[in-house]
Amino acid sequence: MSTFQAPKGTYDLTPPDSAKFLAVREAISAPLRDSGYGYIETPGFENVELFARGVGESTDIVTKEMYTLTTKGGDQLALRPEGTASVLRAALEANLHKAGNLPVKLWYSGSYYRYERPQKGRYRHFSQVGAEAIGTEDPVLDAELIILADQAYRSLGLRQFRILLNSLGDKECRPVYREALQTFLRDLDLDEETRRRIEINPLRVLDDKRADVQKQLTDAPKLRDHLCDACKAYHEEVRALLTAAGVVYEDDEKLVRGLDYYTRTTFEFVHDGLGSQSAVGGGGRYDGLSEMIGGPALPSVGWALGVDRTVLALEAEGVELDLPVTTSVYAVPLGEEARRVLFGVVTELRRAGVAADFAFGGRGLKGAMKSANRSGARYTLVAGERDLAEGVVQLKDMESGEQSAVPLAEAVAELTKRLG
Repeated sequence: MSTFQAPKGTYDLTPPDSAKFLAVREAISAPLRDSGYGYIETPGFENVELFARGVGESTDIVTKEMYTLTTKGGDQLALRPEGTASVLRAALEANLHKAGNLPVKLWYSGSYYRYERPQKGRYRHFSQVGAEAIGTEDPVLDAELIILADQAYRSLGLRQFRILLNSLGDKECRPVYREALQTFLRDLDLDEETRRRIEINPLRVLDDKRADVQKQLTDAPKLRDHLCDACKAYHEEVRALLTAAGVVYEDDEKLVRGLDYYTRTTFEFVHDGLGSQSAVGGGGRYDGLSEMIGGPALPSVGWALGVDRTVLALEAEGVELDLPVTTSVYAVPLGEEARRVLFGVVTELRRAGVAADFAFGGRGLKGAMKSANRSGARYTLVAGERDLAEGVVQLKDMESGEQSAVPLAEAVAELTKRLG
């Protein structure tokens, strides 16, 4: 046994469970690819300041959870704790917003890192699929992204998730609400760290999960009562578009999410079968983020869905994914000449698009057939010296147990026909 183990709070994806994660990534990205979103991939680490400016210096992500390092050249880098800031940075650097086709629609998939207390559904290394629509202010875009996420989850068979929806206002109306909220919060019995947060970003206090804090927030000022007419109209249009599309959502006036860059639309996907870590994904509009990181004004909206938590949600609902077979045909050679011949057949099958595997290592018939059973193959090809002398191979149906001789020259065509 190896003396090394995966770092605390991380995990390895190994077969057969890893197939679930691949299927989830494929299902989440499929509606995006069909809706004009192009794939983007960014480095696993970025300049620390990118996240400090974009995510927010007062957030737990920046103050407590980022993995940071100093390079030999003295640069301060951080393993990416989220995807939006990195994707927007890459889009700006590549001048995608200047190509004349806004919004720039991008999707991505990758690993992210946060130093947190490990628990089920919350890891220090986790996987997300995300989408961003950059450069356009349009409630139809907000609705599109929520609808696509809903479509992705439903395509996987998930049904017991809820969509929470809110508006955080904009630079015109949020300052008024901020002042009213600060006045209210200053009179509460809160610890010193939370009191500091009141002065930096009071909306984050609403996101505090502690019961003693939430109890005191019962009579807190409501953001909806402070929205300007433009933000009210924008939010109502998003709601109307979702309703028209048949997407069910819940208005949640306390929903603020954990990042500073959100404006107007904010939303979260939650699954009540996951316990305290109920959020499986979320996002919103971030109209000022581009300017925060040194770019031009580019109103944008996006989301990220957790692959790990989506898998847990599927397990909580007892959903069995229809996973593609890993092996349809398993070849068992008996003798050196058969090894060369059957390996050629396996190669032809693979080129024809058939999932085929081979009994490597020169094992005997009994051991090789056990491997064929474990592979889950529908058919097994067996050949020895006598078979080759007669120009045939033995084709065994692993479900029915029926076995028949098939001309060697017709083996690939026969298997392709049987497998449809």
